[in-house]
Amino acid sequence: MKKLKANALALLAGTVLSTSALLPTQAFAEAEYTFKLHHMLPPMSNAQANFLKPWAETIEKQSDGRIDIELYPAMQLGGKPPQLFDQARKGIADITWTVGGYTPGRFPKATAFELPFVPLSARITSMALQEYAETEMQDELKDVHVLALHTHFPGSFHSREKDIKTMEDLDGLKVRAPNKMMAGALGILGANTVFMPVPSMPSALSKGVIDVTALPFEVVKPLKIHELAPHHTEFKGDRGFYTQFFIFSMNKKAYNSLPDDLKKVIDQNSGVPLAGFIGDAFDAYEIGARKDAVDRGNTFSTIEGAEYDRWKETLAPVTEKWIEDMNDDGYDAERLLEKAKTLIKKYENF
Repeated sequence: MKKLKANALALLAGTVLSTSALLPTQAFAEAEYTFKLHHMLPPMSNAQANFLKPWAETIEKQSDGRIDIELYPAMQLGGKPPQLFDQARKGIADITWTVGGYTPGRFPKATAFELPFVPLSARITSMALQEYAETEMQDELKDVHVLALHTHFPGSFHSREKDIKTMEDLDGLKVRAPNKMMAGALGILGANTVFMPVPSMPSALSKGVIDVTALPFEVVKPLKIHELAPHHTEFKGDRGFYTQFFIFSMNKKAYNSLPDDLKKVIDQNSGVPLAGFIGDAFDAYEIGARKDAVDRGNTFSTIEGAEYDRWKETLAPVTEKWIEDMNDDGYDAERLLEKAKTLIKKYENF
């Protein structure tokens, strides 16, 4: 645990590298390796500002400038968000960050963390997911060099016109589902589910293509969802309502092109410490992003107490169906789910 915490602290130092990044380029050796980092969100997003950019600056500093990471937000290198994982796999981009659920069925083991009422904070759940990936998902991730898997803070509902206070309030509404697990849950509640990548949501809300979306506030802020959907519903209980997992990965050939000392730089800023760092960034940003909606005078509803318990009981069949389907596909679903929950409990104390 001491080594993990030391590495995490070293990585956290990357968040204060902005001053170093402004130093003259001759302060570092000329870059020997230049890697393109591609993702889907805008430059002002939490992901770029508080995770991807600090991580890139950390790599550049610790390599004495021998590695240069170029950031390409908002799909600037082309393609669509569901293609990002394959862009890293094929070398179209050297490094990508993407939502695992954009390619349903491709990473089935990770979906244990996306089941209703499984996650805690982004930090805790991300560290648990990364350790789980290291021991359970080697086959699903073998075509890339994994930097880290992580999750966002448990999500909430954001509605255009209606306060969502009970399960019945979703009946008949068009709701954007963030992943397959939530699509199943929303279907039980009578909603008409719609799948779409995050960047498509502002237009979909403004045009009435969807009535409600499920998101953490850290995504709500940069996309101005709180201006389009001013009614927010949060869950307060022993677990969050849902989360989504993300994959931060590097092309294998790009990683293997590095000499051992530079591979070490990448390795020291990967794995569980990196997952914890990302989780911290997402948890911290969630607070400020939610405040923007509060300051705007938006309405807030809370699912808690007996109503929270009613949601858990009603949505239990989602987990039962997941176990059945995973077992049918040859997995030991009960073991995987229990391991996910055990790891989440483990990292509650970190």
